[in-house]
Amino acid sequence: MALIDRVPGDLNLYIGGMFTLRRREALQQANITHVLSVLRTPLDQDLFGPFKHMVVEVDDVEDENLLEHFPATNRFIREGLKGGGGVLVHCHSYQYANHNLFSSAMGKSRSATAVIAYLMQEHNISPSEALSHVRQARSICEPNEGFMKQLELYGEMQTPENVEDTPAYQRWVYQREIELSRACGQAPEADKIRFEDEHVTDESSGFELRCRKCRRALATSQYLLSHRSASSVSDQNTEAQKAPSQNCAHYFLDPLSWMRPELEQGKLEGRLECPKCHTNVGKYAWQGMQCSCGEWVVPGISLSKGRIDEARKANYGIRRPPGASGPPPLGVEDVAIYQLGEKETRLALGFFINGLCLIKPPRRTYLRSTRLLDHHKKDSSNCSHLGAPKADVRLCDGAAR
Repeated sequence: MALIDRVPGDLNLYIGGMFTLRRREALQQANITHVLSVLRTPLDQDLFGPFKHMVVEVDDVEDENLLEHFPATNRFIREGLKGGGGVLVHCHSYQYANHNLFSSAMGKSRSATAVIAYLMQEHNISPSEALSHVRQARSICEPNEGFMKQLELYGEMQTPENVEDTPAYQRWVYQREIELSRACGQAPEADKIRFEDEHVTDESSGFELRCRKCRRALATSQYLLSHRSASSVSDQNTEAQKAPSQNCAHYFLDPLSWMRPELEQGKLEGRLECPKCHTNVGKYAWQGMQCSCGEWVVPGISLSKGRIDEARKANYGIRRPPGASGPPPLGVEDVAIYQLGEKETRLALGFFINGLCLIKPPRRTYLRSTRLLDHHKKDSSNCSHLGAPKADVRLCDGAAR
């Protein structure tokens, strides 16, 4: 390992330590034109006189946010290399030995992280591949664990030019705020809470969670948080991992906008009420909550299975009468099968097409469409199409069929 090491390849990109800057002749021989300093240490500006200089003030600690600087550092490196010059990326570390503080000036963690982020974006490679590439020149390179996780997240986001507008980054920052508040024994500040449904434009086609008493939709499956390891799920896909197991008594969720009045009160824990009927449907604890399956979830925001119905939707093709034109009489969600509690099986459906009842609906069947069936009992005299028995139903608009 030298004071300055060139990253393998055609790029005139170097990584080194603080002492490298005092070797002006070595820098000139390497055609260095740009210097990127990744440190929070007072610098002697005389060292950077002939160079274009950029400073990223971060410490070499796991909870430091270096991810937010990746787009800027990548642009700086790209600018230096594009002009035909060379770029030096350096940091500066301190270590204790025999109770004395000394400077090692290694260029090991922060500078390596910045170079890895650039290689990931430039060559579309993984963090581990980029790290192996850098180690060919400088074997001591070892980003700390927090920086490695940030590089992995950067790769998952596909190395965007603007990380701050990326939902994955925003959720990561939100989780950091939650962890900081938890460490202080406080609830997060109201303006720091991220209500996930306010940031999602495409609704999931999965299942819904509804208040058992008033049928108000409270969440969809896309807002469920998985707290089971993939190895414990035989069908290892996202939907299977999110669905709670038989041992789980709760659905764990992201914060949703209907919870705002309660979550913004600044309490560490409390109850969640249905916004329509005000029935207690769940609870929350910012410091975390243990599910009945034994897993801890932090923060713990949950709906109780005993007070929630899981509504699973299934679409069916509907044959229309000959000569019929125009859109089908039912909405986009033509027919939905609802699981009304753990002990109940799927229910047969009754629905209306052009005013004719095809199947007798059970008393507790609900359809999400413009023609909803209500479980209120009322005799209907002409619902015997296709030999179906008479149906005890009432249209929600009050019209009798």
